[in-house]
Amino acid sequence: MTTSDNQPKNKFTLWPYAIVVCMVLFMGYIASFVYKAMNLDVDLVSKNYYEQEIAYQEHIDKVGRTAIIGDVAITYNEQDHALLLQLPETLRGKQVRGRVTLFRPSNDQLDQELPLQPGRDMSQLIETQDMERGLWKVRVNFSEGEHTYYTEKTIQLK
Repeated sequence: MTTSDNQPKNKFTLWPYAIVVCMVLFMGYIASFVYKAMNLDVDLVSKNYYEQEIAYQEHIDKVGRTAIIGDVAITYNEQDHALLLQLPETLRGKQVRGRVTLFRPSNDQLDQELPLQPGRDMSQLIETQDMERGLWKVRVNFSEGEHTYYTEKTIQLK
């Protein structure tokens, strides 16, 4: 009588052990990822959230008031290397105080802050020939009486 089973019945295979080890390693990886994610300090709100929110709301109110009285025209004249700020005519004859900030996003050491000193025609000329060429943000923050105003424009000095 011949048997087709000439092979021993106790053949050892590693596949079940390899699958179990891979599953355990994968579960360990996921568990460590979850542990790290749960212990990560992610504060979407800063410690002084309410103060920042009030300051931001005041900024929004300044921009809204500026739109009501008329926009501040900020124009750059490339030939004269000058920046012209034109305040709205609604402020003519009123005491206007403020600051003009020339903000350079790529280099904060080039930032400049100048006093706002409008003439009789409610305009101010700022010379730009000594300023580095490139992108600048002109921020005008001013007040008249108890009302504060704000406007900002991005210009490219050439």
